[in-house]
Amino acid sequence: MPYLYQDSKPRPPMPPRTARATHSSGKAYEELKQECLCRGVLFEDPDFPACNSSLFFSEKPPIPFIWKRPRDIVKDPKFIVGGATRTDICQGDLGDCWLLAAIASLTLNEKTLARVVPLDQNFGPDYAGIFHFQFWQHNEWLDVVIDDRLPTFKDRLVFLHSAEHNEFWSALLEKAYAKLNGSYEALKGGSTIEAMEDFTGGVGEMYEVKKAPDNFYEILEKALKRCSMVGCSIDTSSAAESEAKTPFGLIKGHAYSVTGIDEVSYRGRQVQLIRIRNPWGQVEWNGPWSDNSLEWRSVSPSEQRHLSQAAQDDGEFWMKFEDFKVHFDKVEICNLTPDALEDSTAHKWEVTIHQGSWVRGATAGGCRNFLETFWTNPQIKLHLTEKDDGQDDCTFIAALMQKDRRKLKRLGAEMLTIGYSIYESPSRDGHLGKDFFRYHPSKARSKTYINLREVSNRFKLPPGDYIIVPTTFEPHQEADFCLRIFSEKKAITEDLDENVAIDLPEPISPTPQETEEEKQFRALFEQISGKDMEVSAEELQYVLNAVLQRAKNIKFKNLSLISCRNIVSLMDTSGNGKLEFSEFKVFWEKLKKWINIFLQFDFDKSGSMSSYELRSALKAAGYQLNNYLLQLIVLRYSDEQFQIEYDDFLNCLIRLENASRVFQALSVKNNEFINLNIGE
Repeated sequence: MPYLYQDSKPRPPMPPRTARATHSSGKAYEELKQECLCRGVLFEDPDFPACNSSLFFSEKPPIPFIWKRPRDIVKDPKFIVGGATRTDICQGDLGDCWLLAAIASLTLNEKTLARVVPLDQNFGPDYAGIFHFQFWQHNEWLDVVIDDRLPTFKDRLVFLHSAEHNEFWSALLEKAYAKLNGSYEALKGGSTIEAMEDFTGGVGEMYEVKKAPDNFYEILEKALKRCSMVGCSIDTSSAAESEAKTPFGLIKGHAYSVTGIDEVSYRGRQVQLIRIRNPWGQVEWNGPWSDNSLEWRSVSPSEQRHLSQAAQDDGEFWMKFEDFKVHFDKVEICNLTPDALEDSTAHKWEVTIHQGSWVRGATAGGCRNFLETFWTNPQIKLHLTEKDDGQDDCTFIAALMQKDRRKLKRLGAEMLTIGYSIYESPSRDGHLGKDFFRYHPSKARSKTYINLREVSNRFKLPPGDYIIVPTTFEPHQEADFCLRIFSEKKAITEDLDENVAIDLPEPISPTPQETEEEKQFRALFEQISGKDMEVSAEELQYVLNAVLQRAKNIKFKNLSLISCRNIVSLMDTSGNGKLEFSEFKVFWEKLKKWINIFLQFDFDKSGSMSSYELRSALKAAGYQLNNYLLQLIVLRYSDEQFQIEYDDFLNCLIRLENASRVFQALSVKNNEFINLNIGE
């Protein structure tokens, strides 16, 4: 699968109202629907057909599924019955409970739900068998269109379904998400935070409660003020413990939602409380500060009203924050981007986004354990200029996401192990080289390298400039990635990709007297070419290989005929397809310099150079390239072991010099044209 450079310049998050149509026809939902209504047919989606390939990619269905539309399952189908609620989410025969937990959390936020599940669709008079849903993917919102044919067995939905048998929004949402990821099977196994991010465009943080930072209460308080989605859960030590009830009324393995956090005056002191909701049932916490606990008798009615405290068996309850840290094990926070919040919402995050790629042999350098290639990874510069309110440091979240791995499961792709390191930036600009990382330790880094879709961590660093290096753990692993920076205050980021620049040395002026080396070449030229002192590409190949084979410090193979033809094309000023001796002398000086550069980067003296050193080698020759050009050259000239032989290195330099001449000639012509227009 090809992974080519993607422009990683920082870009603002895309507003959800500009969701991009994704149907292969290029048509949007409304246009497709109107076409079906005009033709009097029900929509059938060719992009996600009602067949086994949309269900599974590694196995056949265990039972004979039959695809049916809701009208063929029940007499009076409805899109939503009495509002979208947690009871609309019942798991079927698919291991995607992580997705269901996220959908349950989604129902708690009406505005967010209405974006993902557009409410202006139904089974009424304008029904055409077509529905659409919107998901966030890598800095843009996508509008995913589906038909309403659903897999069934004995007239019952096989996968996600509602407790109301005639309600279908949740089943259709699951189908749209399956289409987004390639198949239903692609949804097996995942993290709730992954779907939360796809529903909101937010960034996820995961905390182990027992190891949470000292300011964990403040982190949760800020998250809820920003309308972030917050979930929590209790670990299970075995499958037998799943859904087991603790003596305090909590359910192990369940996904709970955090819906509030506050302080209450209790017997002359302030007590920190947290409000939890069980989206799956009515079972609640029965310890201190539960609905009917004695503690509430010592709290004034006005404070109880402020906290919306009511003794109802609705699955929602308050508990002391210290008890929460004792009884719960994990907290997941999905921090929403500014575009996902209401205009009136305070404490918005500032967000910048970079898209990039790890490409074998060019920018897939692996982690710091692999110093020889680590420096070749993409590098992003972060400028922290504003301190947090009342603080000396700057808070930000760095979130590194590998793209489309779930979708690529059918091709054998797995989640790669990813992470990043953060370094204090030196005063100089440009891509940092190997020696910088050899002698400078990281200032911060992701807590671990892990095979999750996204790795994110929160940092507090003093104002200043920093370099973020996103990597896979092992080198040579290819993937596209998205790096997002969420900051308390505005932060500036820039990609340290090189600007394309050419800085060639001035041609060496010929000396009045021939050197001993030139005399030997003249004699060889006369012997090969005859009196006209011109050689063809074939003759040039003989001359150069004869000379290079005598050199003791050169181990690379003979130059190819293609290389010699390229040399003639570069140096032939008369256009007769041959090289005069004067032209050869100029090229020979170039060749000697290029050989010395190649030997400088042939570290093991094997006669070939690592493709990861190509950036430095080309820079030494006067060519500064960006990641895009570098990756194309590596794809063209390196072998399967990411090695470049001298013949390929020479061809690369010849083509670059030819291209630079064309570019300079065009620049001169453009300047002449501009000057002519100005003169007029």
